[in-house]
Amino acid sequence: MARAGGWLARAEEVLADAGPDCAASGYVLIPRLLGALDTEPSLAADLAVRAAEVGMRSGDADLRALGVLGHGQALIAMGEVSEGVGRLDEVMVSVTSGEVGPVVTGIVYCAVIIECLRLHDIGRASEWTAALGDWCDAQPELVPYRGQCLVHRSQLQQIAGRWSEAITAAGAACRYLADPPHPAIGLAYYQEGELHRLRGDLDHAEADYREANRYGHDPVPGIALLELARGEAPSAVVTIGRALQEYHQPLERPALLAAAVEIRRAAGDLGGARAAAEELAAVAAGGSSAVLRAMAADALGTVLAGEGHVVAALVELRTAAAVWRSLGMPYETARTAVAVGLACAAMGDGVASALELGNARNTFVELGARPDVERLDVLMSSGVPADGGATLSDREREVLSELAAGKTNREIAGTLVISQHTVGRHVESIFAKLGVTSRAAATAYAYEHDLLSAR
Repeated sequence: MARAGGWLARAEEVLADAGPDCAASGYVLIPRLLGALDTEPSLAADLAVRAAEVGMRSGDADLRALGVLGHGQALIAMGEVSEGVGRLDEVMVSVTSGEVGPVVTGIVYCAVIIECLRLHDIGRASEWTAALGDWCDAQPELVPYRGQCLVHRSQLQQIAGRWSEAITAAGAACRYLADPPHPAIGLAYYQEGELHRLRGDLDHAEADYREANRYGHDPVPGIALLELARGEAPSAVVTIGRALQEYHQPLERPALLAAAVEIRRAAGDLGGARAAAEELAAVAAGGSSAVLRAMAADALGTVLAGEGHVVAALVELRTAAAVWRSLGMPYETARTAVAVGLACAAMGDGVASALELGNARNTFVELGARPDVERLDVLMSSGVPADGGATLSDREREVLSELAAGKTNREIAGTLVISQHTVGRHVESIFAKLGVTSRAAATAYAYEHDLLSAR
């Protein structure tokens, strides 16, 4: 970097007296533009506009494309999302019409797709990823772009429920980007880790998250959700809390906030879960993404259910489910269906609950979401009778008493001399039998129905 900076300084000195139509004077603005994007987006926007103007005057399509791209990225970073997306659409016109050379074409494709995914604009991301795939197929020598294309393709295949294809694409991306290590390789390993986690291969997921971290990609929220899946709720709470303190950009927070709702709710911290859900709702309200709106509705619905406001929860959850279905996102649809089913059960509607849970289970089986299938099998086999407390086993009553005392799954396992996995299964069964969806609600039910004294 020091040597590169020296050459850049020399170039700027040589070009000091260059005329306004000299393309080289525009290209030396690009490194400064990139350096300012994350810290001074307004400066980046000014530099991008200047570079694009030089590109226009000099007739250099590549330079103009880089300038327009940078302007769009800077506007988005400044919160002017609609204007920024308009600039990205503009630069993609020049790319898809063949006006731009292959190197800059690859840069623009990847940058625009990354912005679309960060904005949760699934429609645009899918469209441009398909176009990038066709372009890569026609230029097999451009390996780095092919690797990045595979990462984006895997992310979108995951969203669409094609998990087998997604994990194949993610593995191929890791191989393409490994030698020499490409800046996107950390994201590739993270994407592979996410798929392994969702499929229940937790050890493989951990190994991928470690590789992602080794290459500079902080593996959150995935690593926190992995800790939760292993019954390490306190550790998961700390990890997601650290990430929320560290990352403050609005586009960085939605996935972290959604994970925080799930983790804090599982740990019995309904106040913390509500705070995360409300912030997520505020982020969604400030944009136009249907995905963000569904994430916010789902988060608020699960918090309301945990607080005992079941009717209000169902309104939010059904809103989220409708959006997930319209977007063709089967995993998210099924996850929300589970929450709807539990809410129906809490209202005593066993028929509606069975329909929701049964449909969710079928989707989980088709996707290969083994942890979700196992969790749902516990819920469905337990049933949700009208007097749930009367059906608790002696062991479940012991677990409920420890849970009501505020103990974590690890602490309960130590007290009762059983595994954390077994504790988790008992907690799921208790929730199902009592018709509740959180530790706080289970505790309240236990006190209201005098279950703690009947061990």
